[in-house]
Amino acid sequence: MRKWTDQGRRRLEGVSAFADSRQDYLLEVEFLKSKFQRGEFMATEKRSTLNKELLFLILQFCNDEGYKRTAHMLERESGCCFDMEFVEDMVLTGKWDKVEKYLSGFTNVDSNKYSTKIYFEIRKQNFLEALDNNDRAKALDILMKDLKVFAPGNEELFREMTQLLTLDDFREHESLSMYGDVESSRKVLMDEIKKLIEANPNFHGKLKFPSIKSQRLRRLINQGLNWQHIQCKYPQPNPDVNTLFEDHVCQWQQNRLFMQSTENLVPSQDASVPDFPASWISGPSAVTHAVSNEDMYLSGPITLATTSNNIGDLHTMSQKSLLGTEDEVTSAIPHLGRNHSPSPNISDDLSIISMNNEMLQNIVPVSHPDLPKTVARILNEENSPVSMEFHPVYQTFLLVGTNIGDIVLWDVNSGKKLHSRNFMVWNIGACSMTFKTAMMKDPCMSVNRVAWSPTGSLFGVAYSKHIVQLYSYLGDTDVQQKLEIDAHVGGVNDLAFSTPKKQLMVITGGDDKIIKVWDAITGVQMHNFEGHEAPVYSLCPHYKEDIHFIFSTSVDGKIKAWLYDNLRARVHFDAPGLACTTMAYSADSRSELFHRLFSCGTNKNGESFLVEWNESEGGAKRTYQGLCKNSSAIVQFGLTKDKYLAAADDHVIKIWDMDKVELLTTIDVEGGLPANPHIRFNKEGTLLAVAANENKIKILATDFGLQLLNALANDFVDMSSNVADALRKLVINPSSTVASSGEADGQVPTNCNEESFKDVNNKFMDNINNKTHVWKIVQINRPSQCQSLQLSGHGKADKISRLIYTNAGNAILALASNATHLLWKWPQNDLNLSGKATTDVPPQLWQPRSCLQPMTNDLTGSKLEEAVPCWALSKNDSYLLSASGGTISLFNMLTFKTMMSIMPPSPAATSLAFHPQDNNIVAIGIDDCTILIYNVRLTKIKSRLKGHSGKVTGLAFSNTMNVLVSSGADTQIVTWNPDGWEKCKSKSLHLPDERMPVAESNTQVQFHLDQVHFLVVHETQLSIYEAQDLTCVQQWVPEDSTRISQATYSCDSQMVYACFTDGTVAIFGASGLELKCQIIPTAYLPTSARLNVDAFAIAAHPQKSTQFAVGLTDGGVIVLEPGKLENTWFVGENGSAIANSMLEE
Repeated sequence: MRKWTDQGRRRLEGVSAFADSRQDYLLEVEFLKSKFQRGEFMATEKRSTLNKELLFLILQFCNDEGYKRTAHMLERESGCCFDMEFVEDMVLTGKWDKVEKYLSGFTNVDSNKYSTKIYFEIRKQNFLEALDNNDRAKALDILMKDLKVFAPGNEELFREMTQLLTLDDFREHESLSMYGDVESSRKVLMDEIKKLIEANPNFHGKLKFPSIKSQRLRRLINQGLNWQHIQCKYPQPNPDVNTLFEDHVCQWQQNRLFMQSTENLVPSQDASVPDFPASWISGPSAVTHAVSNEDMYLSGPITLATTSNNIGDLHTMSQKSLLGTEDEVTSAIPHLGRNHSPSPNISDDLSIISMNNEMLQNIVPVSHPDLPKTVARILNEENSPVSMEFHPVYQTFLLVGTNIGDIVLWDVNSGKKLHSRNFMVWNIGACSMTFKTAMMKDPCMSVNRVAWSPTGSLFGVAYSKHIVQLYSYLGDTDVQQKLEIDAHVGGVNDLAFSTPKKQLMVITGGDDKIIKVWDAITGVQMHNFEGHEAPVYSLCPHYKEDIHFIFSTSVDGKIKAWLYDNLRARVHFDAPGLACTTMAYSADSRSELFHRLFSCGTNKNGESFLVEWNESEGGAKRTYQGLCKNSSAIVQFGLTKDKYLAAADDHVIKIWDMDKVELLTTIDVEGGLPANPHIRFNKEGTLLAVAANENKIKILATDFGLQLLNALANDFVDMSSNVADALRKLVINPSSTVASSGEADGQVPTNCNEESFKDVNNKFMDNINNKTHVWKIVQINRPSQCQSLQLSGHGKADKISRLIYTNAGNAILALASNATHLLWKWPQNDLNLSGKATTDVPPQLWQPRSCLQPMTNDLTGSKLEEAVPCWALSKNDSYLLSASGGTISLFNMLTFKTMMSIMPPSPAATSLAFHPQDNNIVAIGIDDCTILIYNVRLTKIKSRLKGHSGKVTGLAFSNTMNVLVSSGADTQIVTWNPDGWEKCKSKSLHLPDERMPVAESNTQVQFHLDQVHFLVVHETQLSIYEAQDLTCVQQWVPEDSTRISQATYSCDSQMVYACFTDGTVAIFGASGLELKCQIIPTAYLPTSARLNVDAFAIAAHPQKSTQFAVGLTDGGVIVLEPGKLENTWFVGENGSAIANSMLEE
């Protein structure tokens, strides 16, 4: 074979194919010109510096998160950064196609001489490796497709490379005789490529990744969120950041771990004085939008590290901050109006940086369980509903008026009409000629307003022409005509009841611009108020310190206030935007002094305004944001629970916290709403009626309201009986009774009548004792008769002392007698779409990655053999107070870290309960016979309650009756008034003579869903008591000497689950404590464990009424459900059959 020419040898060895420097210059000029003409400059040549830096941040994020492939794709497509290590790895592994693909993002074969040489060297190496492997077909393919591009101007070189295909070993060529193995050749090649890339101008500035602090993109996003957080007028610490696609707005949420205490709230003197300020009387005044100092307060940062439902890792918080000391803690967010320059002391960590002393009182969850958001019922009207109002006592009764004059009374619980009637003039002869003429011209009549009297014994209907009709209501379907009044010329636009001087009055306002007050019993006109220059639109009667007055609004946006004296209006001012406005006072159970005035309206331009008024100054104290500016109708609004405002706007229900101007949340009611529907809350705020399209009324319910409707639907009480009528008042509004006509405007008295309570319970007892049905007891003694799941994943622990489901229903938490907590979580997957606890899918024993040890109570100073384990779980499942005879620990359920420790022994805690309205306050039962009322935020004992003679082992608050019930080892039950923490009543358990308890036997208490009755669990009995008088309405005692370990209500309070010391689990009907079902240990315990293992602890699922779990004496936990075919534990009252496999006794 002839020798290669020197030129060919140089080319093969990688010397530049372009010998002349001028030729190089001309070629590069032509190349750049063509690129410019085609607009194909690299993106980085045109990209701004900030855009380029953003790309670097994204690359850093991808690399940090392990998205290497994505990072390299971004590097190639953007051309901003060249990863030499990545290229080296691909070269050394011979991934030539990937090398060239990556290079294509930065340079091309003909970009410049350095690029040409790089591509040539790579393809030459690929060609030689194919020859070395005797794969001549591949080598030929590489030669013709990849290397031929270099042939023009280098024909001799290409021919010589072609001749290499004819050699048995290309190393026979003298120029390639030094070619080693593949690995060493690739290393030599990579060294050469590095030199060429570093010299290549296309790679200048792209070979070194800029020095960026770790997680920089996250920090920038956090800073952006924090800046948005600054703009929030009422920022909440650690809010949920559910999306980055929209700007952050703080949303106030219920069930905070530590809610704002109201003990120090003092109403301003101005707010309590009924006299109207001079600024209101002098004439129309401009509406001011005042912002209080509270509104300016910012309490803490938000970060991406914060997860929903939890506040994130709190290990960086100051212990002093957690304990509520007065030491100042620097916030990562500055206060408005101050210097916003960053503090040098602020950490750059992603976790929460610091916590202000007040932050614990504002920890918020994701959900709002006290907002009615679930569509529980849909009522189908024949015509369009235009006015609705719930009964003030029977709060599932809804009165509806329609656009053709019909009135309908609905029982929301059953979804049935109790009463319905069409419009008819009762006595046409007594009506004015003006009315008769109007009816002759247009006989159509619409309801403008329906309203109940404070007691619910009367209701009024205001019509679109002249007429007001009053009806008496005696319960159920008993509706009778009472009064018909030809009240106004034109339409009667509003109607309201009031009780000045303890006389029931009905107030009307109409198109004739007049407000009239009538005796609701006789129909005699008592007062006549004139002064509006446009039709009266709405009325708002109220009282303060026994001074009664009326706010009225007109369609021209004017607001006036009147006293019951037939004199001129005492107050004149303008509604915001001169809107057609409705006004309403909030209802605060403490005193009318705390009532707050709100208004909502829409002007002729479609602008809507929702405001809270400063009554002492006659201006808007707070203007709420989020209403549309082009409403097609007047926006309707409502108030609930002295906490929330709701407005029907833009086809949804918008919700605000009364103390926050930002929109809290929206409820779409599953669609089907007009732009501005009518809405109405019931008194307790558990139900919300919404007028939907197609003449439908959608009833929304809170979680509690939904459970209550379900409980009533399951016939826990017979609504048709006299007993049920009395019970309904207690079940739906336990703190209220029917008022006399002497009660104040729209207010039902809050103190229950003791005699009526006794009557109710006596009837309740009679109803129970008169039952003649003999229930068959279902006995389950085989595994096939039920569904069970034994939770695994942990070593054998000591006895399970306490067991509870999380409020979300997706996990079970156990406390063992060795002070260790175990948490099992169910996965949400294709086998378990809901993610709730089930026997179909096993859960996982959960442990956070940041904490290797389970939550364990501090046992310092404790005696395990004498300890009474106790705990209390926050409503949002984020925090746990727990003790096992030692110090009480506050755990973060997300991180398992101990946030704070309180109350070291001795004495030791034996029971715990959060206050339902203020979770800063915790009731702590102590083994020295006392109860401590403890403020966690202030780390201070507020009160010490004495009334027991043994350790206090049970505590329960009623959510509605304002009472704390305690029980102890002394078998005493005591009730306490939380207003002053005074002892109300006490009573000893009635113990059977032959069934004396063992020494220091524990007693536990739990409230029924109605929050009036409560379950008492003692080893000798189960009892149901009424909280007002501590009347025992039912008791069950075992027939033999078997002792009760623990018991609990099912989530709907229809059943009681109890476990016994012999391992048996019993299921009772809750209304009368009838034993319905027994589950023998052979049905749920493995054969090997049946001799020495018993069920000791028990817990009911918070949403599935038929599911419960038992904790065993060997540390095991078993979840139980009825068989899938039966879906019930016992034969129901409707006589439904149970599976044949069940054994009945």
